[in-house]
Amino acid sequence: MKELTHFVNGQQVKGTSGRFADVYNPALGEVQARVPLASKAEMDAAIAAAAAAQPAWGATNPQKRGRVMMEFVRLIHRDMDKLAEVLSSEHGKTIPDAKGDVQRGLEVIEFCIGAPQMLKGEFTDSAGPGIDMYSMRQPLGVVAGITPFNFPAMIPLWKMGPALACGNAFILKPSERDPSVPLMLAELLQEAGLPDGLLQVVNGDKEAVDAILDNPLIQAIGFVGSTPIAEYIYGRGCSNGKRVQCFGGAKNHMIIMPDADMDQAADALVGAGYGAAGERCMAISVALPVGEETADRLIEKLVPRIEKLKVGPYTAGNDVDYGPLVTAEAKARVLGLIETGVQQGAEIVVDGRNFALQGYENGYFVGPTLFDRVTRDMDIYRQEIFGPVLSTVRAKTYEEALGYAMDHEYGNGTAIFTRDGDTARDFAARVNVGMVGINVPIPVPLAYHTFGGWKKSGFGDLNQHGPDSFRFYTRTKTVTSRWPSGLKEGGEFHFKQMD
Repeated sequence: MKELTHFVNGQQVKGTSGRFADVYNPALGEVQARVPLASKAEMDAAIAAAAAAQPAWGATNPQKRGRVMMEFVRLIHRDMDKLAEVLSSEHGKTIPDAKGDVQRGLEVIEFCIGAPQMLKGEFTDSAGPGIDMYSMRQPLGVVAGITPFNFPAMIPLWKMGPALACGNAFILKPSERDPSVPLMLAELLQEAGLPDGLLQVVNGDKEAVDAILDNPLIQAIGFVGSTPIAEYIYGRGCSNGKRVQCFGGAKNHMIIMPDADMDQAADALVGAGYGAAGERCMAISVALPVGEETADRLIEKLVPRIEKLKVGPYTAGNDVDYGPLVTAEAKARVLGLIETGVQQGAEIVVDGRNFALQGYENGYFVGPTLFDRVTRDMDIYRQEIFGPVLSTVRAKTYEEALGYAMDHEYGNGTAIFTRDGDTARDFAARVNVGMVGINVPIPVPLAYHTFGGWKKSGFGDLNQHGPDSFRFYTRTKTVTSRWPSGLKEGGEFHFKQMD
Protein backbone atom coordinates (compact mmCIF):
# COMPACT_ATOMS: atom_id res chain seq x y z
CA MET A 1 0.00 0.00 0.00
CA LYS A 2 1.40 3.39 -1.02
CA GLU A 3 1.87 5.76 1.92
CA LEU A 4 1.76 9.47 1.16
CA THR A 5 3.54 12.20 3.10
CA HIS A 6 3.46 15.83 4.10
CA PHE A 7 5.70 18.41 2.39
CA VAL A 8 7.58 20.43 5.01
CA ASN A 9 10.75 22.53 4.69
CA GLY A 10 11.28 21.54 1.08
CA GLN A 11 11.00 17.79 1.43
CA GLN A 12 8.57 14.90 1.75
CA VAL A 13 8.02 14.10 5.45
CA LYS A 14 6.28 11.06 6.89
CA GLY A 15 3.44 11.63 9.31
CA THR A 16 4.06 10.96 12.99
CA SER A 17 0.52 11.05 14.41
CA GLY A 18 -0.16 7.38 13.64
CA ARG A 19 -3.48 8.36 12.04
CA PHE A 20 -4.23 7.84 8.34
CA ALA A 21 -7.08 8.22 5.85
CA ASP A 22 -7.67 5.98 2.85
CA VAL A 23 -7.32 7.41 -0.65
CA TYR A 24 -9.57 5.60 -3.12
CA ASN A 25 -9.69 4.94 -6.83
CA PRO A 26 -13.34 6.01 -7.22
CA ALA A 27 -13.82 4.15 -10.51
CA LEU A 28 -13.00 0.84 -8.84
CA GLY A 29 -14.07 1.58 -5.29
CA GLU A 30 -10.67 0.37 -4.07
CA VAL A 31 -8.12 1.88 -1.69
CA GLN A 32 -4.97 2.84 -3.58
CA ALA A 33 -3.03 4.76 -0.93
CA ARG A 34 -3.23 6.16 2.55
CA VAL A 35 -2.47 9.69 3.63
CA PRO A 36 -1.21 10.76 7.07
CA LEU A 37 -3.45 12.98 9.18
CA ALA A 38 -1.42 15.57 11.03
CA SER A 39 -1.66 16.20 14.74
CA LYS A 40 -1.84 19.70 16.18
CA ALA A 41 1.85 19.42 17.09
CA GLU A 42 2.80 18.57 13.50
CA MET A 43 0.79 21.47 12.14
CA ASP A 44 2.19 23.91 14.70
CA ALA A 45 5.76 22.83 13.84
CA ALA A 46 5.15 23.40 10.12
CA ILE A 47 3.68 26.83 10.83
CA ALA A 48 6.64 27.79 13.05
CA ALA A 49 9.09 26.77 10.31
CA ALA A 50 7.14 28.83 7.78
CA ALA A 51 7.24 31.84 10.10
CA ALA A 52 11.03 31.53 10.33
CA ALA A 53 11.39 31.39 6.53
CA GLN A 54 8.97 34.19 5.66
CA PRO A 55 10.86 37.42 6.56
CA ALA A 56 13.61 36.84 3.98
CA TRP A 57 11.04 36.00 1.30
CA GLY A 58 8.96 39.06 2.20
CA ALA A 59 12.06 41.22 1.76
CA THR A 60 12.81 39.67 -1.63
CA ASN A 61 12.30 41.87 -4.68
CA PRO A 62 8.75 41.24 -6.04
CA GLN A 63 10.24 40.80 -9.51
CA LYS A 64 12.34 37.88 -8.24
CA ARG A 65 9.25 36.34 -6.69
CA GLY A 66 7.52 36.79 -10.04
CA ARG A 67 10.36 34.92 -11.75
CA VAL A 68 9.76 31.93 -9.48
CA MET A 69 6.14 31.99 -10.62
CA MET A 70 7.29 32.19 -14.24
CA GLU A 71 9.41 29.05 -13.86
CA PHE A 72 6.56 27.36 -11.97
CA VAL A 73 4.32 27.91 -15.01
CA ARG A 74 6.88 26.26 -17.27
CA LEU A 75 7.20 23.25 -14.98
CA ILE A 76 3.43 22.78 -14.74
CA HIS A 77 3.23 22.75 -18.54
CA ARG A 78 6.06 20.22 -18.61
CA ASP A 79 4.31 17.88 -16.18
CA MET A 80 0.71 18.51 -17.30
CA ASP A 81 0.08 14.92 -18.40
CA LYS A 82 1.52 13.48 -15.21
CA LEU A 83 -0.53 15.83 -13.01
CA ALA A 84 -3.73 15.05 -14.91
CA GLU A 85 -3.16 11.29 -14.68
CA VAL A 86 -2.70 11.38 -10.90
CA LEU A 87 -5.61 13.79 -10.43
CA SER A 88 -7.95 11.55 -12.43
CA SER A 89 -6.89 8.42 -10.56
CA GLU A 90 -7.78 9.95 -7.17
CA HIS A 91 -10.73 12.17 -8.06
CA GLY A 92 -12.28 10.28 -10.97
CA LYS A 93 -12.36 13.15 -13.47
CA THR A 94 -11.77 12.49 -17.13
CA ILE A 95 -8.31 13.39 -18.40
CA PRO A 96 -9.53 16.46 -20.36
CA ASP A 97 -11.39 17.66 -17.26
CA ALA A 98 -8.33 17.05 -15.09
CA LYS A 99 -6.17 19.06 -17.47
CA GLY A 100 -8.76 21.83 -17.30
CA ASP A 101 -8.51 21.72 -13.50
CA VAL A 102 -4.75 22.26 -13.71
CA GLN A 103 -5.03 24.85 -16.50
CA ARG A 104 -7.45 27.14 -14.65
CA GLY A 105 -5.09 27.13 -11.68
CA LEU A 106 -2.07 27.73 -13.90
CA GLU A 107 -3.73 30.85 -15.33
CA VAL A 108 -3.78 32.38 -11.84
CA ILE A 109 -0.06 31.63 -11.49
CA GLU A 110 0.47 33.41 -14.83
CA PHE A 111 -1.34 36.45 -13.39
CA CYS A 112 0.94 36.30 -10.33
CA ILE A 113 4.00 36.81 -12.53
CA GLY A 114 2.84 40.43 -12.59
CA ALA A 115 3.29 40.79 -8.83
CA PRO A 116 5.49 43.93 -9.12
CA GLN A 117 2.65 45.77 -10.85
CA MET A 118 0.03 44.54 -8.39
CA LEU A 119 2.10 45.46 -5.34
CA LYS A 120 2.82 49.06 -6.31
CA GLY A 121 1.72 51.60 -3.73
CA GLU A 122 0.51 55.19 -4.13
CA PHE A 123 2.39 58.47 -3.81
CA THR A 124 1.28 62.04 -3.21
CA ASP A 125 3.84 64.77 -3.69
CA SER A 126 3.52 67.90 -1.49
CA ALA A 127 0.50 66.79 0.47
CA GLY A 128 1.41 69.70 2.75
CA PRO A 129 4.34 72.13 3.05
CA GLY A 130 7.33 69.88 2.45
CA ILE A 131 5.22 66.80 3.20
CA ASP A 132 4.95 63.72 0.98
CA MET A 133 2.66 60.73 1.54
CA TYR A 134 2.99 57.22 0.18
CA SER A 135 1.59 53.76 0.79
CA MET A 136 3.19 50.32 0.75
CA ARG A 137 1.56 46.92 0.31
CA GLN A 138 3.32 44.51 2.64
CA PRO A 139 2.86 40.75 3.21
CA LEU A 140 0.86 39.51 6.17
CA GLY A 141 3.36 36.84 7.24
CA VAL A 142 2.10 33.25 7.41
CA VAL A 143 -1.23 32.52 5.73
CA ALA A 144 -3.16 29.31 5.10
CA GLY A 145 -5.47 27.65 2.61
CA ILE A 146 -7.96 24.85 3.28
CA THR A 147 -9.02 23.43 -0.07
CA PRO A 148 -11.67 20.94 -1.29
CA PHE A 149 -11.59 17.60 -3.11
CA ASN A 150 -13.39 18.71 -6.28
CA PHE A 151 -10.53 20.84 -7.66
CA PRO A 152 -7.33 19.40 -6.18
CA ALA A 153 -5.09 21.45 -8.49
CA MET A 154 -7.01 24.60 -9.36
CA ILE A 155 -8.02 25.86 -5.94
CA PRO A 156 -4.68 25.20 -4.20
CA LEU A 157 -3.04 27.13 -7.06
CA TRP A 158 -5.59 29.94 -6.67
CA LYS A 159 -4.56 30.23 -3.02
CA MET A 160 -0.83 29.57 -3.00
CA GLY A 161 0.06 31.66 -6.07
CA PRO A 162 -1.11 35.10 -4.87
CA ALA A 163 -0.12 34.39 -1.26
CA LEU A 164 3.47 33.56 -2.18
CA ALA A 165 3.77 36.26 -4.85
CA CYS A 166 2.83 38.81 -2.18
CA GLY A 167 5.74 37.64 -0.01
CA ASN A 168 3.92 35.44 2.49
CA ALA A 169 4.64 31.89 3.61
CA PHE A 170 1.76 29.55 2.85
CA ILE A 171 0.33 26.55 4.71
CA LEU A 172 -1.84 24.32 2.52
CA LYS A 173 -4.25 21.81 4.07
CA PRO A 174 -5.62 20.00 0.99
CA SER A 175 -8.46 17.51 0.90
CA GLU A 176 -7.46 14.15 2.29
CA ARG A 177 -9.52 12.49 -0.47
CA ASP A 178 -7.15 13.43 -3.32
CA PRO A 179 -3.92 14.82 -1.81
CA SER A 180 -1.28 13.69 -4.32
CA VAL A 181 -1.50 16.59 -6.80
CA PRO A 182 -0.97 19.30 -4.13
CA LEU A 183 2.15 17.42 -3.01
CA MET A 184 3.38 17.27 -6.62
CA LEU A 185 2.74 21.02 -7.04
CA ALA A 186 4.81 21.72 -3.93
CA GLU A 187 7.73 19.81 -5.42
CA LEU A 188 7.42 21.76 -8.66
CA LEU A 189 7.46 25.08 -6.81
CA GLN A 190 10.56 23.95 -4.99
CA GLU A 191 12.15 23.08 -8.33
CA ALA A 192 11.12 26.53 -9.60
CA GLY A 193 13.28 28.16 -6.94
CA LEU A 194 10.99 28.70 -3.95
CA PRO A 195 13.09 28.66 -0.76
CA ASP A 196 12.49 25.94 1.84
CA GLY A 197 9.68 26.38 4.32
CA LEU A 198 7.60 28.88 2.38
CA LEU A 199 5.10 26.31 1.11
CA GLN A 200 4.14 23.65 3.63
CA VAL A 201 1.58 21.02 2.56
CA VAL A 202 0.18 19.39 5.69
CA ASN A 203 -2.50 16.74 5.25
CA GLY A 204 -5.14 16.30 7.88
CA ASP A 205 -8.72 16.42 9.08
CA LYS A 206 -10.55 18.62 11.60
CA GLU A 207 -7.65 18.47 14.07
CA ALA A 208 -5.34 20.03 11.49
CA VAL A 209 -7.98 22.61 10.51
CA ASP A 210 -8.52 23.67 14.11
CA ALA A 211 -4.76 23.96 14.59
CA ILE A 212 -4.69 26.45 11.70
CA LEU A 213 -7.66 28.38 13.08
CA ASP A 214 -6.17 28.70 16.56
CA ASN A 215 -2.47 29.23 15.79
CA PRO A 216 -1.56 32.88 16.49
CA LEU A 217 1.09 32.91 13.74
CA ILE A 218 -1.55 32.42 11.03
CA GLN A 219 -2.66 35.84 9.81
CA ALA A 220 -5.19 34.92 7.10
CA ILE A 221 -7.14 31.86 5.93
CA GLY A 222 -8.78 31.02 2.64
CA PHE A 223 -11.31 28.19 2.44
CA VAL A 224 -13.46 26.53 -0.22
CA GLY A 225 -15.99 23.81 0.65
CA SER A 226 -19.49 23.35 2.01
CA THR A 227 -21.41 26.24 3.56
CA PRO A 228 -21.70 24.74 7.09
CA ILE A 229 -17.91 24.31 7.28
CA ALA A 230 -17.38 27.73 5.68
CA GLU A 231 -19.49 29.29 8.43
CA TYR A 232 -17.52 27.40 11.09
CA ILE A 233 -14.13 28.42 9.72
CA TYR A 234 -15.19 32.01 9.13
CA GLY A 235 -16.62 32.39 12.63
CA ARG A 236 -13.75 30.74 14.50
CA GLY A 237 -11.06 32.33 12.35
CA CYS A 238 -12.48 35.84 12.69
CA SER A 239 -12.96 35.42 16.43
CA ASN A 240 -9.24 34.63 16.62
CA GLY A 241 -8.44 37.91 14.89
CA LYS A 242 -7.56 36.48 11.48
CA ARG A 243 -8.46 37.75 8.03
CA VAL A 244 -10.76 35.08 6.54
CA GLN A 245 -12.40 34.42 3.17
CA CYS A 246 -14.65 31.38 2.84
CA PHE A 247 -16.55 30.12 -0.18
CA GLY A 248 -19.36 27.64 0.39
CA GLY A 249 -22.12 25.83 -1.44
CA ALA A 250 -24.11 26.78 -4.51
CA LYS A 251 -27.39 26.23 -6.31
CA ASN A 252 -26.88 27.81 -9.69
CA HIS A 253 -29.91 28.72 -11.81
CA MET A 254 -30.01 29.14 -15.58
CA ILE A 255 -32.95 31.04 -17.07
CA ILE A 256 -33.97 30.06 -20.58
CA MET A 257 -36.08 32.72 -22.28
CA PRO A 258 -38.57 31.86 -25.08
CA ASP A 259 -36.33 33.59 -27.65
CA ALA A 260 -33.20 31.61 -26.70
CA ASP A 261 -31.42 29.34 -29.16
CA MET A 262 -32.78 26.10 -27.73
CA ASP A 263 -30.03 23.89 -29.13
CA GLN A 264 -27.39 26.17 -27.66
CA ALA A 265 -29.20 26.26 -24.31
CA ALA A 266 -29.58 22.48 -24.18
CA ASP A 267 -25.92 21.91 -25.02
CA ALA A 268 -24.92 24.42 -22.36
CA LEU A 269 -27.10 22.76 -19.72
CA VAL A 270 -25.75 19.29 -20.43
CA GLY A 271 -22.15 20.47 -20.16
CA ALA A 272 -22.72 22.67 -17.12
CA GLY A 273 -25.02 20.24 -15.32
CA TYR A 274 -23.23 16.94 -15.86
CA GLY A 275 -19.59 17.84 -16.45
CA ALA A 276 -17.27 16.59 -13.68
CA ALA A 277 -20.27 14.50 -12.49
CA GLY A 278 -21.80 17.74 -11.17
CA GLU A 279 -19.11 18.00 -8.49
CA ARG A 280 -18.31 21.68 -8.92
CA CYS A 281 -19.63 24.79 -7.25
CA MET A 282 -20.30 26.42 -10.63
CA ALA A 283 -22.40 23.53 -11.97
CA ILE A 284 -25.82 24.52 -13.28
CA SER A 285 -28.23 22.39 -11.28
CA VAL A 286 -31.49 24.28 -11.94
CA ALA A 287 -32.93 25.02 -15.38
CA LEU A 288 -35.61 27.74 -15.40
CA PRO A 289 -37.44 27.79 -18.74
CA VAL A 290 -39.92 30.67 -19.00
CA GLY A 291 -43.31 29.48 -20.23
CA GLU A 292 -44.75 26.01 -20.76
CA GLU A 293 -43.89 25.94 -24.45
CA THR A 294 -40.27 26.87 -23.72
CA ALA A 295 -40.10 24.16 -21.06
CA ASP A 296 -41.52 21.50 -23.37
CA ARG A 297 -39.07 22.45 -26.14
CA LEU A 298 -36.18 22.40 -23.71
CA ILE A 299 -37.02 18.96 -22.28
CA GLU A 300 -37.40 17.62 -25.82
CA LYS A 301 -33.89 18.85 -26.64
CA LEU A 302 -32.32 17.71 -23.36
CA VAL A 303 -33.47 14.09 -23.19
CA PRO A 304 -31.61 12.69 -26.23
CA ARG A 305 -28.47 14.62 -25.29
CA ILE A 306 -28.51 13.28 -21.75
CA GLU A 307 -29.22 9.72 -22.84
CA LYS A 308 -26.15 9.83 -25.11
CA LEU A 309 -23.75 10.82 -22.34
CA LYS A 310 -20.86 8.40 -21.91
CA VAL A 311 -20.12 7.66 -18.27
CA GLY A 312 -17.02 5.72 -17.31
CA PRO A 313 -13.51 5.71 -15.87
CA TYR A 314 -10.91 8.13 -17.16
CA THR A 315 -9.01 5.19 -18.63
CA ALA A 316 -11.85 4.59 -21.12
CA GLY A 317 -10.68 7.45 -23.35
CA ASN A 318 -11.10 11.17 -23.88
CA ASP A 319 -14.64 10.76 -25.19
CA VAL A 320 -15.91 9.89 -21.70
CA ASP A 321 -18.20 12.72 -20.61
CA TYR A 322 -17.86 12.24 -16.87
CA GLY A 323 -16.61 9.74 -14.34
CA PRO A 324 -17.54 8.52 -10.86
CA LEU A 325 -18.32 10.53 -7.76
CA VAL A 326 -15.43 10.87 -5.35
CA THR A 327 -16.55 8.51 -2.55
CA ALA A 328 -19.14 5.88 -1.68
CA GLU A 329 -20.68 8.38 0.75
CA ALA A 330 -21.08 10.96 -2.03
CA LYS A 331 -22.80 8.37 -4.23
CA ALA A 332 -25.16 7.33 -1.43
CA ARG A 333 -26.08 10.96 -0.73
CA VAL A 334 -26.85 11.75 -4.38
CA LEU A 335 -28.94 8.60 -4.81
CA GLY A 336 -30.80 9.46 -1.62
CA LEU A 337 -31.65 12.92 -2.89
CA ILE A 338 -32.85 11.53 -6.22
CA GLU A 339 -35.13 9.15 -4.33
CA THR A 340 -36.40 12.02 -2.20
CA GLY A 341 -37.18 14.01 -5.34
CA VAL A 342 -39.35 11.20 -6.65
CA GLN A 343 -41.11 10.83 -3.30
CA GLN A 344 -41.81 14.57 -3.11
CA GLY A 345 -43.52 14.58 -6.50
CA ALA A 346 -40.92 15.67 -9.05
CA GLU A 347 -41.21 14.03 -12.45
CA ILE A 348 -38.10 11.97 -13.20
CA VAL A 349 -37.52 12.16 -16.94
CA VAL A 350 -34.09 10.48 -17.11
CA ASP A 351 -33.31 8.11 -14.23
CA GLY A 352 -29.68 7.44 -13.38
CA ARG A 353 -30.20 5.43 -10.20
CA ASN A 354 -29.66 2.00 -11.69
CA PHE A 355 -26.61 2.85 -13.76
CA ALA A 356 -24.13 -0.04 -13.91
CA LEU A 357 -20.84 -0.42 -15.73
CA GLN A 358 -19.41 -3.86 -16.43
CA GLY A 359 -16.11 -4.35 -14.66
CA TYR A 360 -16.69 -1.30 -12.44
CA GLU A 361 -19.61 -2.51 -10.35
CA ASN A 362 -17.93 -1.27 -7.16
CA GLY A 363 -17.19 2.17 -8.57
CA TYR A 364 -19.01 5.28 -7.41
CA PHE A 365 -20.91 5.95 -10.64
CA VAL A 366 -24.32 7.61 -10.85
CA GLY A 367 -26.08 7.91 -14.20
CA PRO A 368 -27.25 11.30 -15.49
CA THR A 369 -30.61 12.24 -14.01
CA LEU A 370 -33.14 14.83 -15.19
CA PHE A 371 -36.12 16.05 -13.17
CA ASP A 372 -39.02 18.12 -14.47
CA ARG A 373 -41.74 20.08 -12.64
CA VAL A 374 -39.59 20.65 -9.58
CA THR A 375 -40.95 23.09 -7.00
CA ARG A 376 -39.16 25.32 -4.54
CA ASP A 377 -40.23 23.30 -1.47
CA MET A 378 -38.48 20.10 -2.66
CA ASP A 379 -35.16 18.98 -1.18
CA ILE A 380 -33.64 18.57 -4.65
CA TYR A 381 -34.29 22.27 -5.24
CA ARG A 382 -33.25 23.60 -1.86
CA GLN A 383 -30.08 21.55 -1.34
CA GLU A 384 -26.83 21.43 -3.28
CA ILE A 385 -26.84 17.90 -4.72
CA PHE A 386 -23.23 17.90 -6.00
CA GLY A 387 -23.95 15.13 -8.46
CA PRO A 388 -25.09 14.56 -12.07
CA VAL A 389 -28.65 15.75 -11.45
CA LEU A 390 -30.44 18.58 -13.28
CA SER A 391 -33.75 19.95 -11.98
CA THR A 392 -36.18 21.80 -14.25
CA VAL A 393 -38.40 24.42 -12.61
CA ARG A 394 -41.09 25.83 -14.90
CA ALA A 395 -41.57 29.58 -14.53
CA LYS A 396 -44.54 31.44 -15.98
CA THR A 397 -42.73 34.76 -16.48
CA TYR A 398 -39.27 36.29 -16.53
CA GLU A 399 -39.96 38.00 -13.20
CA GLU A 400 -40.90 34.69 -11.60
CA ALA A 401 -37.74 33.04 -12.94
CA LEU A 402 -35.61 35.92 -11.68
CA GLY A 403 -37.28 35.57 -8.29
CA TYR A 404 -36.23 31.93 -8.00
CA ALA A 405 -32.57 32.85 -8.44
CA MET A 406 -32.81 35.85 -6.11
CA ASP A 407 -34.75 34.13 -3.33
CA HIS A 408 -32.47 31.11 -2.98
CA GLU A 409 -30.09 31.17 -0.03
CA TYR A 410 -27.09 30.52 -2.29
CA GLY A 411 -25.73 33.15 -4.67
CA ASN A 412 -22.65 31.74 -6.35
CA GLY A 413 -23.31 31.73 -10.10
CA THR A 414 -26.23 32.14 -12.48
CA ALA A 415 -26.90 32.49 -16.19
CA ILE A 416 -29.50 33.58 -18.70
CA PHE A 417 -29.91 32.45 -22.30
CA THR A 418 -31.69 34.98 -24.50
CA ARG A 419 -31.32 36.91 -27.73
CA ASP A 420 -32.72 40.08 -26.14
CA GLY A 421 -30.11 42.54 -24.92
CA ASP A 422 -32.52 44.48 -22.71
CA THR A 423 -33.55 41.34 -20.82
CA ALA A 424 -29.94 40.25 -20.39
CA ARG A 425 -28.91 43.69 -19.17
CA ASP A 426 -31.78 43.81 -16.67
CA PHE A 427 -30.89 40.34 -15.39
CA ALA A 428 -27.20 41.17 -14.91
CA ALA A 429 -28.04 44.40 -13.09
CA ARG A 430 -30.70 43.03 -10.74
CA VAL A 431 -29.80 39.47 -9.80
CA ASN A 432 -28.18 39.18 -6.36
CA VAL A 433 -25.61 36.59 -7.38
CA GLY A 434 -21.84 37.04 -7.50
CA MET A 435 -21.07 35.69 -10.98
CA VAL A 436 -23.38 36.07 -13.97
CA GLY A 437 -23.31 34.49 -17.41
CA ILE A 438 -25.14 35.85 -20.46
CA ASN A 439 -25.38 32.96 -22.92
CA VAL A 440 -22.45 31.54 -20.92
CA PRO A 441 -23.44 28.59 -18.71
CA ILE A 442 -20.43 28.47 -16.35
CA PRO A 443 -19.46 32.11 -15.73
CA VAL A 444 -16.10 31.50 -14.06
CA PRO A 445 -14.09 34.74 -14.41
CA LEU A 446 -10.63 34.65 -15.94
CA ALA A 447 -7.63 34.98 -13.66
CA TYR A 448 -7.36 38.76 -13.89
CA HIS A 449 -10.92 39.23 -12.58
CA THR A 450 -12.13 38.01 -9.20
CA PHE A 451 -14.12 34.89 -8.33
CA GLY A 452 -16.68 34.92 -5.55
CA GLY A 453 -20.30 34.29 -4.64
CA TRP A 454 -22.85 36.17 -2.59
CA LYS A 455 -25.25 35.24 0.20
CA LYS A 456 -24.44 31.84 1.77
CA SER A 457 -21.98 31.07 -1.02
CA GLY A 458 -19.36 33.52 0.22
CA PHE A 459 -18.12 34.90 3.54
CA GLY A 460 -15.64 37.76 3.73
CA ASP A 461 -14.96 41.06 2.01
CA LEU A 462 -12.55 40.01 -0.74
CA ASN A 463 -12.78 37.41 -3.50
CA GLN A 464 -10.38 34.83 -4.92
CA HIS A 465 -7.74 35.58 -7.57
CA GLY A 466 -7.47 38.76 -9.61
CA PRO A 467 -6.76 42.09 -7.87
CA ASP A 468 -8.72 41.05 -4.77
CA SER A 469 -6.25 38.26 -4.03
CA PHE A 470 -3.35 40.74 -3.80
CA ARG A 471 -5.44 42.91 -1.47
CA PHE A 472 -6.36 39.90 0.68
CA TYR A 473 -2.77 38.69 1.12
CA THR A 474 -1.26 42.12 1.89
CA ARG A 475 -1.92 45.00 4.24
CA THR A 476 -1.45 48.66 3.47
CA LYS A 477 0.98 50.85 5.38
CA THR A 478 0.75 54.61 4.79
CA VAL A 479 3.77 56.84 5.44
CA THR A 480 3.68 60.62 5.95
CA SER A 481 7.16 62.08 5.38
CA ARG A 482 8.68 65.50 6.01
CA TRP A 483 12.38 66.32 5.88
CA PRO A 484 13.91 69.37 7.64
CA SER A 485 14.57 72.21 5.24
CA GLY A 486 17.72 74.30 4.98
CA LEU A 487 20.34 71.54 4.92
CA LYS A 488 20.55 71.70 1.15
CA GLU A 489 22.34 75.09 1.45
CA GLY A 490 25.49 73.35 2.69
CA GLY A 491 27.95 74.45 5.38
CA GLU A 492 28.83 78.09 6.16
CA PHE A 493 32.46 79.18 6.65
CA HIS A 494 32.03 82.76 7.86
CA PHE A 495 30.06 84.69 10.41
CA LYS A 496 26.73 85.77 9.11
CA GLN A 497 26.28 89.53 9.23
CA MET A 498 23.51 90.99 11.31
CA ASP A 499 20.42 92.08 9.43
